[in-house]
Amino acid sequence: MLQYLIILLDRTSTSFCHYNLTPSPSDPPTPFRGRERSRELISLETLRQGIRFGMMENLMIQYVYPDCELPAEYAEVIESIDHSKIKSLPLTPPKEGRTDTDVWVTESIKDIKAEVPVVWRTDKQNLFDSEADIIKALENVPRLNVVLTDVESFTDEDFAAYKSLLEKLSKAIEQMYVNGKAPQLNLLTDRMMLQKMNNCGAGDTTITLAPNGKFYVCPAFYYEDEKDSVGDLEHGLDIKNKQLYKLEYAPICRHCDAYQCKRCVWLNRKMTLEVNTPSHEQCVLAHLERNASRELLLNIRKHGKFLPEQEEIKEIDYLDPFDRRDTWQ
Repeated sequence: MLQYLIILLDRTSTSFCHYNLTPSPSDPPTPFRGRERSRELISLETLRQGIRFGMMENLMIQYVYPDCELPAEYAEVIESIDHSKIKSLPLTPPKEGRTDTDVWVTESIKDIKAEVPVVWRTDKQNLFDSEADIIKALENVPRLNVVLTDVESFTDEDFAAYKSLLEKLSKAIEQMYVNGKAPQLNLLTDRMMLQKMNNCGAGDTTITLAPNGKFYVCPAFYYEDEKDSVGDLEHGLDIKNKQLYKLEYAPICRHCDAYQCKRCVWLNRKMTLEVNTPSHEQCVLAHLERNASRELLLNIRKHGKFLPEQEEIKEIDYLDPFDRRDTWQ
């Protein structure tokens, strides 16, 4: 059942997930950087129609902003309904207590401070090299979501490095809890709090409206191929085989308890050609996080009561649930 409507306010709206803002063939090449996406601001009429659709479907609206300023007349339309804002973190963040966004997105972890959650998009090597900066960020933001942009390139050596990093971050977070703080890092603290899957939900609970007035499963599908739409404002949604976006039709995921996994349907299709089937790389990363969360929960509980209502995360001997498919009921 749909719950959220993501509205991309421009074709250059910031990426807050695994995908990059790839250019379309019609975009002109630029010196040094090749082709870049040109702007395509959503029209005021399309924006109004999108808001009307959200109201009729009782959806929570999430606006995704570009780096550039919007024309003044857009503010009144945007503010006409309850919503949340996702923006790129500026080089000079707003002063404390003054923010006009609900989520900041950044590609630099150094010296970030914010009073709202921050999404850090990074590749694996930058992640592995940023242990100290991540720990510092956890002291300065209420929540940090790490999003990897090169999941498909992970090797066995990378998995080992990822496990090592999670162990180091876990020790730092444990000490923060001992000191009376409650840091939130999606890679480690989410699984401790969850008792069921809490995934992205693209195509099931979430749908995206692009500046061209068409719907997409998520922004990644729009940026990858604008022809890959699932309806438009005039004719409504038309998601083919929409049951495949639901957890109960995911043959691997429905048997899994890595509840914090994003279960990204775009990465699924990109890496396995099936929206409901994750890749080996995604599963291993999610289970390394799950296992590190288990250890973190156990270690925090050594210092006193913590999440007493939450059951202990059981120990497992695999990193890819597909390897245990013979035990599925």
